Amino acid sequence: MKIAINGRAFKPEVVPYVVLVFEELQKRQAEVHVSQTLHRFLTEHELNVPFHHVYKGRGDLEPMDFIFSLGGDGTLLDSITHVAERETPILGINMGRLGFLATTSPKQIPAAIDHLFKGFYQIDARVLIHVDTSQDVFEGLNFGLNDFTITKRDTASMIVVHTYINGEYLNSYWADGLIVSTPTGSTAYSLSCGGPVVLPASNNFILSPVSPHNLNVRPLVISDDSVVAFEVEGRSKNFLVSLDSRFKIIDAGIQLAVRKEKFKAHIVKFADDNFLGTLRNKLNWGMDVRNYIR
Repeated sequence: MKIAINGRAFKPEVVPYVVLVFEELQKRQAEVHVSQTLHRFLTEHELNVPFHHVYKGRGDLEPMDFIFSLGGDGTLLDSITHVAERETPILGINMGRLGFLATTSPKQIPAAIDHLFKGFYQIDARVLIHVDTSQDVFEGLNFGLNDFTITKRDTASMIVVHTYINGEYLNSYWADGLIVSTPTGSTAYSLSCGGPVVLPASNNFILSPVSPHNLNVRPLVISDDSVVAFEVEGRSKNFLVSLDSRFKIIDAGIQLAVRKEKFKAHIVKFADDNFLGTLRNKLNWGMDVRNYIR
């Protein structure tokens, strides 16, 4: 079995678990490829772990059976860009804090890898968002799992985001910005701006304004078959756009639109791992002391 591993920097207390991943894969004679960022960490800390090849990024990664994402949710978002349209299944092992997407804990590593090799897993296919721009903004990586955002720069005054759905005018948002989120991203930035929690298979996008300057603008849920286009204006001649964790400053004249990506992100899930359980355990959703009184 061919497995790629992506990761960044780790806290000292989780380094033994990083080594454990390699040891478990070696036991099963897996062909392991590591990302350049992970290799840099292994070299700096003189970790002598077995692997076959170091790959530089998306274009350098051979077809794999799986890719392991070692870190938090940000690392998993980065791992998706490595596999893109190949839809290689991704196992997220949480070496960070919240781990809403990367739900396998370090203590579960031996069992998780054992289940993977025995075929005891499911694939959770998540919709991605695609961004079309009149100029290349994201260097060919025009897709993301969580969200696309348009926001003002730092201390600049608020912006106006004129928004159209399938060519029909929707609204002009006078705000610090606007978020277009997938159901997966509904528990990320959109949630902190008052957006709803949307179940992953809901086939929707969520439009959530960031600090809107009026009282009658609320988040809106639309079909993910929609094409959403934007025109941005403000006192500043440029503004900030982001796609997951990738940020760019662009000129106001650049045309922007979002739609559903043609391919999906495939996340590995095990029997005891489900979205509603993660909501309760990670975000304390629905927590009520009365549920625990016997």
